[in-house]
Amino acid sequence: MGAGAIAKHLGITSRQLYRLCYAGSVPTFKLGGAVAARRSTLARWLDEQESGARATA
Repeated sequence: MGAGAIAKHLGITSRQLYRLCYAGSVPTFKLGGAVAARRSTLARWLDEQESGARATA
């Protein structure tokens, strides 16, 4: 939980994560005032992004 932890998990900066969150690109939600995400949901999302990239290449 928290933008810093999620960004570290994804290998990006907190600023990049916030941009992706506000664009609706990353599956996150607000928990109180903090950005939160489930690891399993992020893993599934990453798999989908990878599959999509392969399909277009």
